[in-house]
Amino acid sequence: MNIAFRADASLQIGTGHVMRCLTLADMLKAAGAQCSFICRNHPGNLISQIQQRGFAVKALPAHAEVCLRGEVQSNYAPWLGAGWDEDACQTKACIGDMAVDWLIVDHYALDARWEKEVCSQCHKLMVIDDLADRPHHCDVLLDQNLGRDVRDYHQLVPEGCIILAGPNYALLRKEFAALRDESLHRRTTPQLKHLLITMGGVDQADATGKVLEVLHDCELPADLHITVVMGIYALWLERVQSLARRMPRPTEVKVNVNNMAQLMAESDLAIGAAGSTSWERCCLGLPTLIVVLAENQRKGAAALESSGSVKVVESVDAIAKVLPSMFSMLAASNVLQQVGKNSALVTDGHGASRVRDVLTDCHD
Repeated sequence: MNIAFRADASLQIGTGHVMRCLTLADMLKAAGAQCSFICRNHPGNLISQIQQRGFAVKALPAHAEVCLRGEVQSNYAPWLGAGWDEDACQTKACIGDMAVDWLIVDHYALDARWEKEVCSQCHKLMVIDDLADRPHHCDVLLDQNLGRDVRDYHQLVPEGCIILAGPNYALLRKEFAALRDESLHRRTTPQLKHLLITMGGVDQADATGKVLEVLHDCELPADLHITVVMGIYALWLERVQSLARRMPRPTEVKVNVNNMAQLMAESDLAIGAAGSTSWERCCLGLPTLIVVLAENQRKGAAALESSGSVKVVESVDAIAKVLPSMFSMLAASNVLQQVGKNSALVTDGHGASRVRDVLTDCHD
């Protein structure tokens, strides 16, 4: 199969859309597919990282100023860096005469209008979404969020579209499933010796720094070690590094790691963003206090909390007020154990292989 991905990363968008597409691309490549990417050259893009993973990338030009013609359908339209029609034209030009079996698009700023425009350039089209807020013209739609139901998309996709809903289809790298048994086993005797803090690749709101400031004044276990993970485009990296040096417990700041699964498996508690890394933590049964960093994360965070899988801080502004009491509550071994058990029920880490099988079966 020949597969093209259309997804972007930027300082505004973050890195999650491209990263989950990379996970699926790795899975498809291992099955013999040829995968390539089409990405706009935004500040904070991941084009070089995609290339380092062995995939060809065609870069769309970034515009200093964007004139959006027609009605803006959502708050995400400016994320595209062009009008949807211009993006569609550029995407088709990138594909050119290449025979594309699947075009996979993961972008909140694109909808059925764009998909109808580009579908002539591919045999089939797949959409990855989280919002269920706009129509799509596609053959397969994936929404990996907890609480999502196929009925949420029935009025938004064509008849016959295959809808893959829920974290059973979460796009996780294979190392998460590989470490799942080991990670769950070590949690049968819970303790709090290793805290992991990860707020996404960019962390525009400096949630990491605010968490460290609060923890500095909390009563922490004497033998606690703190690991902070940040992306290469993290806006507040230097500030976080400075805060880490002043923490009362050993605090290490790691940048652009490639062993996140191992770090999670070795951690006893996480404080993290309420984004796609939630499914990574759940796969490994890692108890987590999650912080809602964007409005589109709120529904998923609430569903996770309802399942007993996490505790939720509703916003970055609430960190200082609620984090101390939540941290103290989660530090109890019985709470760590129960939250870990609940989170492990959410996903088993094999979602990417399930999505791969659907794409392969539809192609055959």
